[in-house]
Amino acid sequence: MTVLDAKVERLETDEATGYTAFRLGSFTFRRDEYFAHISWPKGNHIIEIDRFLRATVRDIGWGFFYGWIFFDDVFGTTNHYGTVDVFAGSYDKGCKDAGIDHLETFTAEAVSEAFTAISQDWISQGYDPLNAPLETGTPIGPKGPERTDPLLRAFIAADRMLGLPGDKPVRSDASGFPVNRAFADLDFDLPDVECEPGFEGQLHAINLFDHIARSDVTWNPSISAVTRANICCVTSEEHMLPVIHGNDRNEWFIQLSDEIHWNIADKNSGAPRGRIVMKAGDVCAMPADIRHQGFAPKRSMLMVMENGTPGLEQRYASGELKPYPVDFG
Repeated sequence: MTVLDAKVERLETDEATGYTAFRLGSFTFRRDEYFAHISWPKGNHIIEIDRFLRATVRDIGWGFFYGWIFFDDVFGTTNHYGTVDVFAGSYDKGCKDAGIDHLETFTAEAVSEAFTAISQDWISQGYDPLNAPLETGTPIGPKGPERTDPLLRAFIAADRMLGLPGDKPVRSDASGFPVNRAFADLDFDLPDVECEPGFEGQLHAINLFDHIARSDVTWNPSISAVTRANICCVTSEEHMLPVIHGNDRNEWFIQLSDEIHWNIADKNSGAPRGRIVMKAGDVCAMPADIRHQGFAPKRSMLMVMENGTPGLEQRYASGELKPYPVDFG
């Protein structure tokens, strides 16, 4: 693996639209009023601008997440935890057969800086790619005034558990997080904690539903609790996951409310593997050899259990560990 010593470059600004083009390594990024255009030495690709920006901002905020982030079937990133692959067509049969696939590896910092620069220039006031489509404006059209508020937000990462003394607080009206419109009809009682004598101050509980209901973003998981390498993430989902996530380890999904439809495909080829409709109370495992994308007809609550053990992705990639967590054979 060759890691390129490259930084993002600002290119020309389009006089008609006001948007600036950028280059990272051999990849060039331009946009017009409707689409993002990505080019590399052997080819080029086009992505609808709303989907591109929703994917870009999440890729930055997630720290490139676990494994592969496909913006669509052609373009995306792979996280090697310190370095990041930026690829076009590397996991698309048509591109590979035509010989136009391309992949370059950069430091994670370089890719983050590039995607941040692109997003800041291409996102105008009135549009927030972290919001559900019903809750924000549109990125379509010429450039307007640039946003002055933080591009990334609401990715809360507890050190041990939300609400513990000295840890991240749970969301509340006082902290500027009202209950989302979709959950306005729910009641959120606070838990009662009754300790046996001698255990005072050692037990802690929160209303996790209340915390999730106050999220003002979608498809942007927050870490609610951590036990060693075991990570509990929660998120509210509405509309569609704007990326296709390719796993480098198993993930456990627990549907807490409403429903999400998942399209499952082979991670390397993109060939369909299955379709899942998860309803409240359902639990499923997303194996380490698939890519998945979710669709939420209504705003819903999802819990994701992750294993953050360092080097785990290498054990799956080598075949030491089976790609699925349970063997019924």
